[in-house]
Amino acid sequence: MCKKCTYLHILKGYTINEKRLKEQNARLLELERAVKLLGQVIEGRELAHDEADGLLRVITDYAHALSLLDQYDHHKLKIGATTRRAPFVLTYDAARAAIDRMAEQMHREGRSLGLFGREKDDSFKSAVGTIYQTFGGRDLYPSVEEKAAHLLYFVVKNHGFVDGNKRIRAALFVWFLHANELLYLSDGRRRLADNALVALTLLIAESRPADKDVLIKVVINLINRENKP
Repeated sequence: MCKKCTYLHILKGYTINEKRLKEQNARLLELERAVKLLGQVIEGRELAHDEADGLLRVITDYAHALSLLDQYDHHKLKIGATTRRAPFVLTYDAARAAIDRMAEQMHREGRSLGLFGREKDDSFKSAVGTIYQTFGGRDLYPSVEEKAAHLLYFVVKNHGFVDGNKRIRAALFVWFLHANELLYLSDGRRRLADNALVALTLLIAESRPADKDVLIKVVINLINRENKP
């Protein structure tokens, strides 16, 4: 092999290896940011056993999801194994009707003072509409998993109800996944355990706006079709 060819081969090999090293570092930084978020939540409040267990489950599953990403793309960290087909489209009216049914049930059980599900402003309606936003004729959040993750994030952060915020956001997120055939694994198990859902909503509630991207990736990689807890 000529000296010039040898040089180019070494240079090309170095460039590829350097690129892969940067990508691996990016994955580690994603995981590090997620772990840091967990630490902030743990330091900031006293956790119940289920909450602590759920936080551990989230970070364990997410670490597994990050390793799976290597099998899909060696060029950059990305969202993978998501679902484009969406048999169910959430509308504000449908969500509002579901919340009203929850309110009626709670009233019959004597667990509501009539404030459950009452909206403080238009932030909830905005959250539902935002997940279907388009730009240039294309969805900003093209997959079902991206829509679900952003729905959970926006509803948690907007805190748009006088009473029942926690129950409403969990119920809508689970309903959205179920209606789009993503809630259950092939063996009948839930893709996302209850304590993991509690932990995710807790992480989102305690997070800063700057943490949004990493939290969205955490949620997506916990509900996509490749993460099988």
